[in-house]
Amino acid sequence: MAGGLVALLDDVALIARAAAASVDDVGAAAAKASAKAAGVVVDDTAVTPQYVRGLTPDRELPIIKRIAIGSLRNKLLVILPVILVLSQFADFLLTPLLMLGGAYLSYEGAEKLWGKISGHGHAADDGPKDEKTVVSGAVRTDLILSAEIMVISLNEVADQPFWSRLAILVVVGVLITVLVYGVVGLIVKMDDVGLKLAERGSAARVRFGRGLVAFMPKLLTFLTVVGTAAMLWVGGHILLVGTDDLGFHPLYEFVHHLEESAHEAAGALGGVLGWLVNTLCSAVVGLVVGAVIVVVMTLTVHRRRAAH
Repeated sequence: MAGGLVALLDDVALIARAAAASVDDVGAAAAKASAKAAGVVVDDTAVTPQYVRGLTPDRELPIIKRIAIGSLRNKLLVILPVILVLSQFADFLLTPLLMLGGAYLSYEGAEKLWGKISGHGHAADDGPKDEKTVVSGAVRTDLILSAEIMVISLNEVADQPFWSRLAILVVVGVLITVLVYGVVGLIVKMDDVGLKLAERGSAARVRFGRGLVAFMPKLLTFLTVVGTAAMLWVGGHILLVGTDDLGFHPLYEFVHHLEESAHEAAGALGGVLGWLVNTLCSAVVGLVVGAVIVVVMTLTVHRRRAAH
């Protein structure tokens, strides 16, 4: 009996060690996959604050919470099942679907840029906003960015068994959502923190609080610009890589050649300069594709709406 109990305890210990190792493996793989998607995470963080501009301060965090919940639904209930099924049975469809999302992001970025240049179409950005419209627009854009994050993460764990892939991608989806919208929440509430600091305390504290209040509108304006640029960059990069994956190599190879040349010419700063070249080329691709879609939409859908 004692021997059987010892054997049973050994088996339990072995199972516990195996489970702990699996958890460690999932955590390590999730960290690796998240790191690969870091560029898109930065873009997502830059894009989101623009959606709460013009809202009253007491509605900023509730709106961000609603967008975050929508983002989590996007990742876990829409994107994750689709990409897992496609990766298992029809992985050839992942690239075209991702490119459709890239085209949509390029369109969004080009439309915002045209609105700023022309002075039309976005005058309401600085006025009162309908919260439902704000949330739906943000969640729709997040769907594309989240799809890019999840597909990049999937590519990093494609050699894992199905259930491991599922666990890793769930961890990635939750962690990235908490990270992105936690940072966004901090950014949009920093002016409130500045007001609190400016109300009382030492002269240095009051000065710092006032400086924070004065700085935050500039930061949000900057992030709006970065968010628009990020839409063009990410959308263009998706299209650039997608065309190469589908067999059309000249455009990707041209950009890759420019990137490599910049990398070699810049010495120690080669990595940074190469990344900047790739980013700029991707943004140009996104701008061109987005501008074409804006023109098509203006001449068709928008014109029909205006006629009615």
